[in-house]
Amino acid sequence: MLPNDIDITDQDELYEHHRIVVDKGQAPLRIDKFLMNRLEGVSRNRIQQACDAGCILVNGKESKSSYKVRPLDQIQIVLPEPVKEFELIPENIPINIVHEDEDVVVLNKEAGLVVHPGVGNYTGTLMNALVYHFDNLPTKDDSLHRPGLVHRIDKNTSGLMVIAKSERAMASLAKEFFERTIDRNYLALVWGDFKEDAGTITGNVARSLKDRRIMDVYEDPSIGKHAVTHYQVVERFGYVTLVRCKLETGRTHQIRIHMKYIGHPLFNDESYGGDKILKGTTFTRYRQFIENCFKLIPRQSLHAATLGFKHPTTGERLFFDCPLPADFSEVLEKWRHYAKHKNTHEEE
Repeated sequence: MLPNDIDITDQDELYEHHRIVVDKGQAPLRIDKFLMNRLEGVSRNRIQQACDAGCILVNGKESKSSYKVRPLDQIQIVLPEPVKEFELIPENIPINIVHEDEDVVVLNKEAGLVVHPGVGNYTGTLMNALVYHFDNLPTKDDSLHRPGLVHRIDKNTSGLMVIAKSERAMASLAKEFFERTIDRNYLALVWGDFKEDAGTITGNVARSLKDRRIMDVYEDPSIGKHAVTHYQVVERFGYVTLVRCKLETGRTHQIRIHMKYIGHPLFNDESYGGDKILKGTTFTRYRQFIENCFKLIPRQSLHAATLGFKHPTTGERLFFDCPLPADFSEVLEKWRHYAKHKNTHEEE
């Protein structure tokens, strides 16, 4: 994306590839570090080379790599060639269809499958699979490369998604998500025990000011988007807890960052600190037990278990339930056994 041998003499011949407006709450940070966090797969060295070549502009002026970004700065990445058109290529990727009719498809997405193409993932996504398996999926004006998509779940989260097959379904489902009448429940294995059996987490969610790849919770109401997660304890294992989370809003990484916010990161969630031993003992056998669990489920322990919505044509309320995948079920069984024989396991 940022060539090593750029020679720019006339900015009138440059083409804008990226435009970024810095968040209002952004702390001063070198632009090379800021862009390294913001642009996936681009090294700090390449960003510095682009600055030296005059390809990174801040508020319309060439920027040095040492420049510290300020709130509401407008950053442009410009190159001598136009942005290449992106083509969504159909790929014969198997998908697990739970329900299908003329308007909608409900599927069970496996963990590890990226939902839509982006930087570093232009092929092998759910969108590539959908355009192979279905013809003429509808699109919204601002998402031509995301046919049928009205919501998504993270790459390493498993579970239920609904896809629109018709324009009517696209409009109807988009309205339901906007009005928050979609019924979505997730199962999550999180670190720690809870004093209460149920609760609600409220906190605005926005990109982290330190690392744009992850989200953060902000108490300042002017930063981020309003987010609400309701949770209920399903099963307690002492050092970890299985909870059911109901989304009132649908922000990026909402459950993952909300659970971290209240001190209960998801088990083996690398992005939010759950891939470390956060609760428990120092016994060697316990550490080995946790490492074995991490190997069983090498991802965040999160599964979209239920999905309910009104059918776009019939108006009937549809509800779908999706069982836990094997990796999640096996980890739960290990924790059930550990909790039952806790004293024996913690002996040296």
